[in-house]
Amino acid sequence: MILKDYLLIYPDRIEKGTLRLEQGIIKRINPDQIRPDETVRDGESTLYVSPGFIDLHVHGSGGADVMDGDLQSLRTISRTLCQFGTTSFLAATMTQAPTNIRQAVRTIKEHSLALDGARILGIHLEGPFINPEAAGAQSEEHALPPSVEAFRNLTGEDADFIRLVTLAPELTGSIPLIRYLASQDITVSIGHTRATYEEALAGIEAGISHATHLFNAMPPFHHRQPGAVGAVFDTPVSFEIIPDGIHVANPVLRTAFKVKGVEHSILVTDAMMACGMPEGEYRLGGQIVTVRDGAARLSDGTLAGSILTMDQAVRHVLSQTDLTLYEVIRMATWNPAQRCGASRNKGRIADGYDADLVIFDEEIRIQEVYIRGRKVC
Repeated sequence: MILKDYLLIYPDRIEKGTLRLEQGIIKRINPDQIRPDETVRDGESTLYVSPGFIDLHVHGSGGADVMDGDLQSLRTISRTLCQFGTTSFLAATMTQAPTNIRQAVRTIKEHSLALDGARILGIHLEGPFINPEAAGAQSEEHALPPSVEAFRNLTGEDADFIRLVTLAPELTGSIPLIRYLASQDITVSIGHTRATYEEALAGIEAGISHATHLFNAMPPFHHRQPGAVGAVFDTPVSFEIIPDGIHVANPVLRTAFKVKGVEHSILVTDAMMACGMPEGEYRLGGQIVTVRDGAARLSDGTLAGSILTMDQAVRHVLSQTDLTLYEVIRMATWNPAQRCGASRNKGRIADGYDADLVIFDEEIRIQEVYIRGRKVC
């Protein structure tokens, strides 16, 4: 297949160009000639082609939850996400009973290749090594003291499918676990934490390289008590942020991007099962969540994930910052690909890379989505 005369979005620029897709990959950028037998789609120099969006933090969508622990739920999530331009994601678990987490981990790995929509690149283990005082919508009662043994019990022979672990570095036992995870090339992320600046810095020195939904479920930045946010601002770690105008105020969103720079910034949705669904009552990690006025909340008002989609995230950041389109797209594609270890074949438009592509217009309205060269939406 030939995608002719589209506006191609690279991590550092946008250029008009043509792509040849063959056997699931980008075979050639700007081929010398088009064969008579090739199917040609013409973008007429008005439509954009972006790498497929990569979401590092997805709990569910389409009425299904990752913690359901079954193939049908994963298929529903996969098919729902691709409608909004997400072609790859990390399936995020919740802090629940260890047997539930173990079942979810096993199911995700076992069925990751049986999905016909967005592909699962691995697992984001969000908890159970969290600070109960910063649980947010996670279960306080199922929080576990961090240890290498506990991690191995939760993941077993499926530990190789864990790509990212969110934990609180101030908890006793965290530092040895951080060092172990980093030694296994697993991204360790600070989150659901009450860490002081010094405690966060100790975790970063041990191997933390990322921050989960910056600002949410951690102490606010204070000029005399900078806390986890201050440590993230003061070091080269990357961060993810939920850009829906609800989780983080827009001036703070702009500040985070200015302080950290585009290269360290990643857009995520933290989507839960109500994503892509009407407002009403749903659940997250076994808790009842009410979705109203675009926000998902527990009965006490605590935010419980989001109903954000990645195309909405891109539109929101474009509307609320002075960043260029290619900079925003980089935060939804190349940066997360690097963070989760998928940058050898995903996250950018390049010869030999997977043909995971999103076509949209100047208002970021999705027109077509391709996964490994196959049109899925």
